[in-house]
Amino acid sequence: MKKTWLLGFGFFSISLGWALYNGFVPFFLNDYLASTALIGFLMTIDNYIALFLQPYIGNRSDRTNTRYGRRMPYLLIGIPSAALFFALIPFHTSLVTLIIFMVCMNLSMAIFRSPTIALMPDITPHSKRTKANGIINFMGGCGAIIALSIGSLLYDIKVFLPFLAVSVIFLIALWIIFNNINENRDTIPSTVTPTAKIDYKMELNPPTVLLLSAIFFWFIAVQGMEALFTLYAVNALGFSKSASAFSLAFFSLSFVLSSIPSGLLGAKYGKKNIILIGIVGLIFIFILLNWAESVFILRTFLLIGGIFWACININAYPFIVSTGSEHSYGTRTGLYYLVSSVAAIISPPTLGLLIDFWGFKMLFFAAAGSMLLALACMIKVKDTETSSVSNQKLDD
Repeated sequence: MKKTWLLGFGFFSISLGWALYNGFVPFFLNDYLASTALIGFLMTIDNYIALFLQPYIGNRSDRTNTRYGRRMPYLLIGIPSAALFFALIPFHTSLVTLIIFMVCMNLSMAIFRSPTIALMPDITPHSKRTKANGIINFMGGCGAIIALSIGSLLYDIKVFLPFLAVSVIFLIALWIIFNNINENRDTIPSTVTPTAKIDYKMELNPPTVLLLSAIFFWFIAVQGMEALFTLYAVNALGFSKSASAFSLAFFSLSFVLSSIPSGLLGAKYGKKNIILIGIVGLIFIFILLNWAESVFILRTFLLIGGIFWACININAYPFIVSTGSEHSYGTRTGLYYLVSSVAAIISPPTLGLLIDFWGFKMLFFAAAGSMLLALACMIKVKDTETSSVSNQKLDD
């Protein structure tokens, strides 16, 4: 699993960047805009871009053939560009320049996100993918914690410092991955011949469609909550900006600590079963958060919520990959991010609009309702664990 840990640096940098982006960019927008709904809309720029680019780039990387491999060229182009524009965001001089830097940064992130994640099943046997996904999400969670904790401290010193730090980490992560993962050497040989064009009708089988629907609804809940939580904590609970971002780090902290155990539990008891436990748990947590007014209770609920989110998120990607064929890892990664992007496009402005009309308490009630819809879809997903166990025995 050494290569998985090294690949985790890529996911570490991605999560680090998004956590910092979601935590502090709303404050920049709030300097120019009064509407929470409009701020929520602008915070979905990345998802509009991902909506069009992620499936295309994921599919394109399945069919790319260079001396650097299928995925690596996209990392070599996207990561340095993302580092540049991420560093420029705090140096905006107007709403226009802020939006330009945000768009350019998000375009750059979209170039390398799907190929980075698709590298995991490329280099990992089927039987070890839930554990591997736990490892790379552990790394990603570490990135989120650093962004929201150390990033908060740097933000208080100078607003631009956390953004510059993240840009440097982007480049370090690229150096680590490029120097330690050789796709032509490390990729597991496929038994399926890649085709020039993916048959989406074949890929979108009933288990895949239902699972993508569940993914859509739970990302509506979680991404909406994460995008608007800092504004909720500041406006509804009276927290400082840095304290609100630090509170959200507790959600990420428990996610990190639960990532590898959740992967192991998914491998042992079935990915679907562990996902269902996570969904039910988060429904209760979102409801209870409406009555969390003290810092201690709020952060305790967020800690517990992170555990349930790990049960869901760690097992979802290996599950969606397992419902398709070997030649479609990049395509399925693109579909995974397509659905999560559509959810993130809809969620912050919709939840922001509900907040504008009925107050910040609607944030968690709406999140709980969306998780209920995810539960309904997930229950109907055909359990493929029997075939997965057979595949694991063959891999072992």
